[in-house]
Amino acid sequence: MPRKTKDAPGRVTPKGGHPRRSASGGGGATTSSGRYTAPIPREMRSSPRWVPVLILVFFGVGLLSIVLNYLGVLPGGTSNVYLFIGLGCIVAGFIGATRYH
Repeated sequence: MPRKTKDAPGRVTPKGGHPRRSASGGGGATTSSGRYTAPIPREMRSSPRWVPVLILVFFGVGLLSIVLNYLGVLPGGTSNVYLFIGLGCIVAGFIGATRYH
């Protein structure tokens, strides 16, 4: 009859589980856990120095175009086109920031 969980708090099974046998039948435990491990990259990729500068430029141009649109300084007065340009620049900045290494 199984134990009730209220009577036995903590682990039900012993820690570590059953030892696995190797495929060759050697009888010893293998070191792999059966989970996929991604290969370690040979060299770390890093972005060029101009990438963070470009990200900040996109954020700055987007913010500046939105603010200048609301102030009515841009030619043509306030227009939704300037808002979409500003939001597009900000989105481009976020896309660049997610791909930065």
